[in-house]
Amino acid sequence: MQNSLEKAIKKGFKEIYDVAVDSVEFQATNKDFEGDITVVVFAFLRYIKGNPVEIGTKIGAYLKENVPEVKDFNVVKGFLNLVISDDFFLASFKEIYATQNYGFVSPNPAEKAVMVEYSSPNTNKPLHLGHIRNNLLGYSVAEIIKASGKKVYKTQIINDRGIHICKSMLAWQRFGNGETPESTGLKGDKLVGNYYVAFDKAYKEEIAQLISTGKTEEEAKKQAPILLEAQEMLLKWEAGDAEVVSLWKTMNSWVYEGFNKTYETLGVDFDKNYYESTTYLLGKDVVTDGLKKDVFYKKEDGSVWIDLTADGLDEKIVLRSDGTAVYMTQDIGTAIERFKDFDLSELVYTVGNEQDYHFKVLFLILEKLGFEWAKNLHHLSYGMVDLPSGKMKSREGTVVDADDLMVEMVDTARNISQELGKLEGYSSTEKAELYKIIGLGALKYYILKVDPKKRILFDPEESVDFNGNTGPFIQYTYARIQSIIRKADFDFSGEISTVTLHEKERQLIKQIQQFPEIIQNAAKNHSPALLANYTYDLVKEYNSLYQSLPILGSENENEKILRTQLSAKVGEIIKSAFKLLGIAVPERM
Repeated sequence: MQNSLEKAIKKGFKEIYDVAVDSVEFQATNKDFEGDITVVVFAFLRYIKGNPVEIGTKIGAYLKENVPEVKDFNVVKGFLNLVISDDFFLASFKEIYATQNYGFVSPNPAEKAVMVEYSSPNTNKPLHLGHIRNNLLGYSVAEIIKASGKKVYKTQIINDRGIHICKSMLAWQRFGNGETPESTGLKGDKLVGNYYVAFDKAYKEEIAQLISTGKTEEEAKKQAPILLEAQEMLLKWEAGDAEVVSLWKTMNSWVYEGFNKTYETLGVDFDKNYYESTTYLLGKDVVTDGLKKDVFYKKEDGSVWIDLTADGLDEKIVLRSDGTAVYMTQDIGTAIERFKDFDLSELVYTVGNEQDYHFKVLFLILEKLGFEWAKNLHHLSYGMVDLPSGKMKSREGTVVDADDLMVEMVDTARNISQELGKLEGYSSTEKAELYKIIGLGALKYYILKVDPKKRILFDPEESVDFNGNTGPFIQYTYARIQSIIRKADFDFSGEISTVTLHEKERQLIKQIQQFPEIIQNAAKNHSPALLANYTYDLVKEYNSLYQSLPILGSENENEKILRTQLSAKVGEIIKSAFKLLGIAVPERM
């Protein structure tokens, strides 16, 4: 509609004022005024001087005369409110109703792909609450970009090397007595994480012992035998020592099995994994080339740096004096590797906002090295997730384990559902599946409805509320719609001949029309929150119609068909939108 209106308005300006207008600004009509779409007249004052009300009135009269869909208009200050005919809304909805995968765009095979990186865990401990926000954001952004019409690759880089891994390995050698995930019944990532904690405990005891013999705390931290042994193990790993490498492979395999179970429960996946053990040497040759091009410079001690002070940033080291790489070096090399591995146009890094500066520097270095694609690198920066004090503390009392949180969410859904008595007549298996759908849906929606940049205070019980802007409220509306469809004992697939639209129907169709644009905006802004909150607004609009008008009980056959079709399409959009957010919907509830 906007496209045809824009053409008509440009034509009108040419005829009335002999002025060529480049673009037309539209917005939703203020609910206090009559109208379906509003033209911002103020925007035309750069082309023509005059009274905005007079200009709006002349353009409104022209549109009413020349555009059949424009039934009436009114001008309020510098805003031209257009009343669009029922025929237009009915024709628009007819087209939408017949469209499968409405709102989704098929990818163009000729276009380059987008890569989205998320999760990126360490192999010395299980995933935690912060990883949940990271995974949900990264996965959802990838799915939304895919729905917007682009080929997408989902990836993670696993931090599987370094001193922290050796700490877990050494503690297992010392205290493990050969135990395995099979012998303990523990998930592999939990078992390895326990040994990381065990190392820390032993390390602190050794520090205390050394201090008691007269060492300073600083000396004791550096000289603790268990730390020296872990450092020696790292050197052996880097030298390819067969025994150390074998233990490293075994313990990492336990962790990957544990991670995969967490990912499966959370409902996220990856197309390719990168491992730091194979990328940590990448980038060193790029630094050598950069030195030749004077992008980098060498200090007297042999370390290599880049000076970004002219760009408002700092000096940054890219190679230590002993020739070893820093994280920045690896990230430079890994980015280049990914663009070699895949035909990419963009790369999105899902990483917490504490790394904002790191990514500014990384992107700028890659630009200075002459990589054209560097301008298409994005940091999807997000805030931390906090829990209300005293709720769901982990065994260490600081970090909330991802698996524990998901179990807690399913339990919370069970308790609240039982209190409300919502699941009479369900088998125990059906109930268990539904508690999982509700609990995980509540968790995901609560996190994704918030702008990624904002910090979140996550309240498990509040998230499972069946009223308000929550996952369960939207899931409940979807289930209600499916119940209506099941009860419809007539063919509602046919065309509607004539019907006068009720205001509630008009508003709902207008909301439905926005879905494709919302997907595009959410993809462009890397913001699942736009999609989540749109879905809530759609559900509110639908529930307003449901409470005001009979659907299956309408005595007018055309009204009954239209309202059932509207219900079915709203159900489809909820399911589609929630799928992009990684959330399941129940057929009954």
